Amino acid sequence: MSVTRATRLHDDVSVGEQLPELAVPLTRTLIVAGAIASRDYQDVHHDPELARERGSEDVFMNILTTNGWVGRFVTDWTGPGGVVEQVSIRLGAPNYPGDTMVLSGSVTEVGDPAARRDGRGDVTLSVRGSNSRGDHVTGTVRVALPRRGAELRPLPGGR
Repeated sequence: MSVTRATRLHDDVSVGEQLPELAVPLTRTLIVAGAIASRDYQDVHHDPELARERGSEDVFMNILTTNGWVGRFVTDWTGPGGVVEQVSIRLGAPNYPGDTMVLSGSVTEVGDPAARRDGRGDVTLSVRGSNSRGDHVTGTVRVALPRRGAELRPLPGGR
């Protein structure tokens, strides 16, 4: 059985709309696997003893893994037809094992669809990922969403 997810349409989005929260349990396996998958072999992301020697409480999530979770959070909301075009994030409090990061966000800008000629419209989102220590990640993400009834043209790079 396949699951079909709907794509958000630019026409149906409004400033102030809240994205559904995403809670991410922060396990040691998640943190280490994310570092390995992104080829970040810094010991602070996989060796608790060396992380403590360097002044950290424990291993902590790297920015590439955080960026991946931000992307997942946004594309869960956009659906398969949304295209992430720009991500600008800043890290704050570390993500340590045993905590939970909760991603939240809202629509801050809905671009004029006439500004694009590819059948899409721009939407800017404010995103935040918080844990028990405070904000782990904050930033903005710009996505392109299809317009109702528009014929989509390929994006640069074949996307």
